[in-house]
Amino acid sequence: MFEFEFVINLQLFAEERTEPATPKRRREAREKGQVAKSRDIVSAILLLVTFLALRIFGGYIFENLSKLLRFFLSFPSKTENAVEIGDLMNVYWYSVVEFAKVIAPILLISALVAVSANYLQVGFLFSIKPLIPKFNKLNPIEGFKNIFSKNAFVEFLKSAFKIAVVAYVIYSYLKKNFILIPELLAMDMMATAHFIGNTIVNTGIRVAVVLLVIAIFDYGYQFWEFEKNLRMSKQEIKEEYKMTEGNPQIKSKIREKQRQMSLRRMMTEVPKADVVITNPTHFAIAVKYDAGKADAPLVLAKGKDLIAQKIKEIAKDNNVPIVENKPLAQALYKTVEIGDMVPAELYKAVAEVLAFVYSLKNK
Repeated sequence: MFEFEFVINLQLFAEERTEPATPKRRREAREKGQVAKSRDIVSAILLLVTFLALRIFGGYIFENLSKLLRFFLSFPSKTENAVEIGDLMNVYWYSVVEFAKVIAPILLISALVAVSANYLQVGFLFSIKPLIPKFNKLNPIEGFKNIFSKNAFVEFLKSAFKIAVVAYVIYSYLKKNFILIPELLAMDMMATAHFIGNTIVNTGIRVAVVLLVIAIFDYGYQFWEFEKNLRMSKQEIKEEYKMTEGNPQIKSKIREKQRQMSLRRMMTEVPKADVVITNPTHFAIAVKYDAGKADAPLVLAKGKDLIAQKIKEIAKDNNVPIVENKPLAQALYKTVEIGDMVPAELYKAVAEVLAFVYSLKNK
């Protein structure tokens, strides 16, 4: 006999994730530090703002650097005797302060922009879960798979595209300034430095703008990828609902038990009623008036159809008068809850029924 072995890939039968993520799923992902975010946007904005700051504060930076350089060049000539440790310390702290003045504007602006760019993307988010080491990442097989994964390939294409675009932008701008290079030989050192500085800053601004445009498209892709990975199958949504809200079947049974207990409690109040007002086959309302406890008659029980029949049976068994009044029965059933007093607009009608019942009992 021949034996055949069938290998079944169970993933083929796995339910496809087509449903948007629930708020709980999104909250859990955020707690893990998983958010739609593009690092390229932060880098591009930071690069653009840095070069713009260099353009704005260029004169201030150049003036302070020149001042610091003149101080260094003139320091030895002002010293008649051997240089002492105290003099070197003064030079050191003077240099630190002056250099801090030079870089402080750029550092402060860059830090503010970096924080703002991240906040605009993900809001306030603090999570240490991404910092927790995961030993499964040390698996060389998984690492090898990540190298040749779809995400790695997409990142490679993005990097290659950015390098090509940046190279073209730099080349196209510098090409226009190649004709000015021979003129640098006739310029003094300050003019040459000014030309080189302007060229670097202008090139950097153009590169940063191009990178920012690319980063905006990258954020759109990251958002789409994040939403796709966050999707859930219908079965996952059902399981989540069971975990958060409880099993619907169990909840239904609990509600049924509660209704039965409430019904039993209500039926125990029927023998205490003064009268049961009915719409012969559909409604039954048990009413009691105790002047010492309430200002108006109370509805002790009410029911419709089968429950109404049960209320009338209990009333008969306990010699509680049953009075037919269709309009009143319908009004009481629709407007008064169990345990509530009869509203003022129904006082007269209920009083007439009670008066009739009391006359039967010679009250």
